[in-house]
Amino acid sequence: MEIFQNYSTWFLPIFIVLVLWDVVWKVIAMWKSARNNHLIWFICITIFNTIGILPIVYILIQRKKDLHL
Repeated sequence: MEIFQNYSTWFLPIFIVLVLWDVVWKVIAMWKSARNNHLIWFICITIFNTIGILPIVYILIQRKKDLHL
């Protein structure tokens, strides 16, 4: 039982940081996809929980497209 207590002391802060990381990137990407009328991206970002990877990919793709305009 002592092993589980040691895990809970460092697991909870890491979990909270990962959740906040995901939420921030997800909100930014969902905002951008909604403003650009990208329904498929909006749905994918909403459904898939990728710890911020999918939203970051969307933002980077859109940034490259915006730079070329």
